[in-house]
Amino acid sequence: MTIVKTIEEVRAQVKAWRAQGLTVGLVPTMGYLHEGHQSLIARSVAENDRTVVSDFVNPIQFGPTEDLATYPRDIDRDAALCESTGADLIFHPEAEEMYAPDFCTYVDMDHLTKGLCGKTRPIHFRGVCTVVSKLFHIVQPDRAYFGQKDAQQLAVIRRMVRDLNMPLEIVGCPIIREEDGLAKSSRNTYLSAEERQAALCLSRGLNKGRAAIEAGETDAAKVRQIITEEIEAEPMSRIDYVEIVDWNNLEPVDSTEGSILAAVAVYIGKTRLIDNFIIER
Repeated sequence: MTIVKTIEEVRAQVKAWRAQGLTVGLVPTMGYLHEGHQSLIARSVAENDRTVVSDFVNPIQFGPTEDLATYPRDIDRDAALCESTGADLIFHPEAEEMYAPDFCTYVDMDHLTKGLCGKTRPIHFRGVCTVVSKLFHIVQPDRAYFGQKDAQQLAVIRRMVRDLNMPLEIVGCPIIREEDGLAKSSRNTYLSAEERQAALCLSRGLNKGRAAIEAGETDAAKVRQIITEEIEAEPMSRIDYVEIVDWNNLEPVDSTEGSILAAVAVYIGKTRLIDNFIIER
């Protein structure tokens, strides 16, 4: 496995693979990899001849008061995980390699980015769409892999690829959880032991909401209230949002019939965590 830092090096390697008739998968990440990322890499390795992992903390998707400076980074740890999982190349650029000093071109979206995380992170998805679009142009993969934990991001990327006729397949992969149900996240490292325990209110609330739907509850407002009450029962929690939306267009729904995304964002102390489930009835 090789680690490269320049766009030129990535393109040269992918060009050589293409000359051999090999397929290429891409796993975009912001580093500090965990078992969730590892599952994406393993899926790519199984479905493609070669796998590229991008390891880049993208500055333009962070707001001015967010955690860009403190976001965890450990390229040696990441490289060990990538190599053991079968990745072939890590693209680990500096911000200056991805964005020229006078950079002024962005990829934005009007509709799917307005609700959920887009309400409180207004520049986030413009940054995500821009960097992911750049990675697609740099690597030109056959497939790219994204986790369902960032469900809105997955929906946004799929729509961007469809709307802009990008020639690749977007593969969504299941949420990977700790044994006690907490969704794997690089930001879990911010949690104290007490906060880590409190964070279980997210998965507990979602599990109760899912159980209600599976038991026949069709009123989305009632399901939302079930989830909310369970999270609010944890004194250390502060809800950003609890939403039930259509999984295809992310619009709020009144009924749980159809393809439904139940998504939450909750502050535990100063750490903002997200979780969700998707269910079809």
